[in-house]
Parts: sequence; C-alpha cells; structure tokens
Amino acid sequence: MSRRSSPRPTDLASELPPISYVWETPNRRPRRAEWDIPDPAIPGRLTPAMRAKLERIVRRAPEVMVKITGRTKGVAHLKSHLAYITRNGDLDAETEQGATLAGRSGLKDLQQRWEDDASLDGKRRRDGSLSINIILSMPAGTDAVAVKDSARAFAIETFGDNHDYVFVQHLDDKHPHVHLTVRSLGHDGKRLNPRKADLQTWRERFAGELRLRGIAAEATPRRTRGRVRKADRGAVLAMRKRKITPDVDHLARKEVLSEVRGGRSARHPWDEQIKSRQDAIRRRYLDYAAELQRSEAVADHALARQIRRFVDDLPAIKTRRDELMTELAELATTRRRGVEQGIDAEGCDKARGNERNR
Repeated sequence: MSRRSSPRPTDLASELPPISYVWETPNRRPRRAEWDIPDPAIPGRLTPAMRAKLERIVRRAPEVMVKITGRTKGVAHLKSHLAYITRNGDLDAETEQGATLAGRSGLKDLQQRWEDDASLDGKRRRDGSLSINIILSMPAGTDAVAVKDSARAFAIETFGDNHDYVFVQHLDDKHPHVHLTVRSLGHDGKRLNPRKADLQTWRERFAGELRLRGIAAEATPRRTRGRVRKADRGAVLAMRKRKITPDVDHLARKEVLSEVRGGRSARHPWDEQIKSRQDAIRRRYLDYAAELQRSEAVADHALARQIRRFVDDLPAIKTRRDELMTELAELATTRRRGVEQGIDAEGCDKARGNERNR
C-alpha cells in the first residue's frame, strides 16, 4: 500500500487507513459494518466498535461458520433434503412464521406448498433451484440454545421479509449447528443468488446475534488470522483420506518438480500478491498498536501489547507452492541419508515417515 508523499504528520492516527483494511472482504460489500464507519471528527482514530473488533481478533474469539451446502433442484431433491435435516420427521422444524412443523405430515405440507409455488414460477429454468441450503455452526462447547436463538434472529433479519424458509437444529454433532433451507424465489419475484460478499455479511450478522446473547464470536476472513490458503474442497479431502492422490496434487507437484529439475524458478504473481497483502496487514496491525500505545488509558496499552503478540504469533506466510517445495526438499534429504546409510527404498520411505512424525 503506497504511503502519502506529503510530510509525515505528528499524529500517526491521521495517516491510518480505514481499520477495515485488515479484515475487509476484497470485493463489493452489500452494506457497511459498524467497524467500517470512521469517526467523522477524527477519521483515523479507532472508534469503540473498531477497538472491540480488534480485541476479539487478538483474543481469538471463536469464528462462526455460515456455509451454503447446496441447492435443491427438484421436488424429489427437496423432499430428500427436508427428510435429512429433520431426521425423517423426528426433529421439529421451524418456519419463517414461527410455526413448528412436527413429524412427516408437517414436512409434506411445506413441500407441497413450495412445489405448487414452483410450478407457477414461469421464469424458473428447468435446472433452477427450489431452495438454497445453509449451515450455521459454532465450535464445540458453544451453548446450543444461544446458537438456535441466534440462527432464528439471523434468518428473520436476512430472509424474513422476502423468502420462505425452514430451519432445524442438530445436536448429534460436537459442533452445535442449524440447517437453514431458504426458498429461492422471493415474494418480490426475484431469486436468491448470494455472492461471496453476501456470505461474509451473513457471517458478520450471525456473529453479531451470538454476541448479543453473550457468546464470544467473530467472522473475520482467514487472511486476518494469517492463513493464506483456501480450505481444500470436500471431494479432495475425501480422496486424500482414502489414500488417493487427487489430480490437483499431482499437477502441483509435477510443476514444482519441473522447476527444481530445470534449475529455474517460475514467477507466480498471485503468490507475490498474497505475501504482499499479508505484509501490509501485519504492518497495519502494528500501526494500530502504535496508536493505542500513545493513549493515556492503561487498557489501550494492554491491547497494544496483545496486538504485537498476536502479530508475532501469526504463522509464516507459506503458499501451497512453498509447502510443496519444503516437502520436496525433505524427501530429497531423507533419500540422500538413506543412500548414505545403505537403506533400501522401503526403509527410505519409512525413514521419511518417521521424520514427519517428530
């Protein structure tokens, strides 16, 4: 991020960008959150909302999960999904009107109503969705009642004015979570089509509802916590669990191996951008720590120390390619040691496994 060319002011705060630079979603946002709104009198200063956000981040408040798990494309698919989330009618479901659907009869009425409405939707494509399926989840140990109440409030705020929906809480998993199924077609005739920025807004809203109920919760992007890699897709994780190497892993290793054997290092602009942004984020944290340190409040000094400690504890900036290069170097070292010690190929692989388990 470029610095201003004007002489450096005496007050560092006047030079600080909006605090949301650290955790903002890098695309359009449907609405501004309270911690994005600067103090009009002193735009560079930390507002109470900004300071509270920083406190939750450095204290590593539990992160909420709001995830779209899929879309039902037809009546049979909708029926199957409703049966799954209610455990074939054993669990009660709740609608946008606060009505409780108990047993299979209640589900059948809901399904029939959505099916009838879908048949009247002349703009719906043959493969268009009937509903969007969402999970709202919190880490193990979170109060389940608060999670359900927060999910209900989230659904009312987000969809209640325009979309029918039904939700069910599951408690048979260590992570308390709620399955929310929202009818795609809104009362205004428009279809629900959430984007990445909408998902981030949903996370922030759900976290806010939890905090209103006394549950520490945050909704920050992974880069805020120093994570630069996206989570692997479920299909890829499932293949690895079955000891099957996915094509994406084969291709990545082949590319890295080709570079090493050729004695060249290809330029990867996206990796450079990732590292550059992480450097900027970490510097920004330290800028806010410096502002807090100049305060006369003891609590601000304590928060400044926590921020510096948080930055020191952030993981090293390593992309997937960096990890593969490290893995390749470790493998080469293990094999070289095996040759030097007269270990056969099987023993070499065993030695490599022991090296990783240390």
